[in-house]
Amino acid sequence: MRISSKIVKKAMRRRSDVAISEKAAAAIAKILEEKANSIAIYAVKRAKKNGRNTVTKEDVDNYRLKFGG
Repeated sequence: MRISSKIVKKAMRRRSDVAISEKAAAAIAKILEEKANSIAIYAVKRAKKNGRNTVTKEDVDNYRLKFGG
């Protein structure tokens, strides 16, 4: 999954009046990509373990309960 630094900069601008450098936005985007990948891998494994081919909201919620954030 690719999250663009442009999207990160846009979200930051909407929430504050502080500028964000391209490098900072790219670093945040990389962290978000890694987190999204971890959640997706966990949710798929949980769905398969429960005999399903569909990831549910409960699979994602379970990640949050187990690992936080």
